[in-house]
Amino acid sequence: MSRAEIGDRFYDRELFDLGKEADDIRSRLYGKKTFFNVNRHINPTNICADVCKFCAYSATRKNPNQYTLGVDEILQIVENSTKNGVKELHIVGAHNPVLDIDWYSNLFIEIKKAFPAVHIKALTAAEVNFFAKNKQSSFEYILERMAESGVDSMPGGGAEIFDEEIRAQICKGKVSSQDWLKIHEAWHKMGKKSNATMLFGHIESRASRIDHILRIRELQERSGGFNAFIPLVYQKENNYLNVKNFLSGQEILKTIAISRILLENIPHIKAYWVTSSINLALVAQEFGADDLDGTIERESINSAAGAKSFNGMKIDEFISLIKNSGFTPIERDSLYNELKSY
Repeated sequence: MSRAEIGDRFYDRELFDLGKEADDIRSRLYGKKTFFNVNRHINPTNICADVCKFCAYSATRKNPNQYTLGVDEILQIVENSTKNGVKELHIVGAHNPVLDIDWYSNLFIEIKKAFPAVHIKALTAAEVNFFAKNKQSSFEYILERMAESGVDSMPGGGAEIFDEEIRAQICKGKVSSQDWLKIHEAWHKMGKKSNATMLFGHIESRASRIDHILRIRELQERSGGFNAFIPLVYQKENNYLNVKNFLSGQEILKTIAISRILLENIPHIKAYWVTSSINLALVAQEFGADDLDGTIERESINSAAGAKSFNGMKIDEFISLIKNSGFTPIERDSLYNELKSY
């Protein structure tokens, strides 16, 4: 059966039929638990050498307000965040030619020196690829530098959609799908964990989504290193794709449910409230999603494209929303160890 046929077979099913199958898997694994963490997103720079048509964050495009944070500025952010209970730093940035792996390694070393208990989840496979090209070095060299300087796990960004014909239209010049997978496999071989993402709802087909999900599943079968799969909903404002027909809530929920069904070998499916909206993320708990990401505190990339996430979410509100939707909020660490049940 082709991947297009697999896509048709799943997406043509009734929404609640898909949801029931996905929810059965979720319930078997976690019951009514919904995971979240207390985290902070830090984006050191918005100056980018790449030209991705879906991006509203890059300063080389519509945004003329270029910035690069200094190490001391970032350390101040981290100090303030840890006082607020933040346990994870999610550090990703644009592909700034001036900030190489040496700069980031120094940043991570300084963070760990001052805040040894904080978990650093940092640098996408796209950034690893960019640094390797600039250094004329291997992916393994960049990954080793990351691990040595204190990076604990990797986020899943840069995957976008693996269909190379679509990538050529939306993110030409960025890391290829094959290299994205190679980088994560190499990281997993080092005994490290990462997440995987998929950007959907732009110009891709349903078959492209299924192909993407199955390629993630195949890598997980080999390496076992993915903690979570995160379907990211495309944000339509302030970018050059000019997508007119935005996804329906039903299509988003179907995609989350299909992800849970096809990815039984990945522990967690995340409904990332930043891109789906908090309301739809709460509904997604009934369609296979067991994780809603975290409080975030500050989010710049998706909010630039229209997401209502710039100031993150207060932990009390987050907990109340999960409880009121009939689930049990579980605060976790970055590797899904349970810290507290509400």
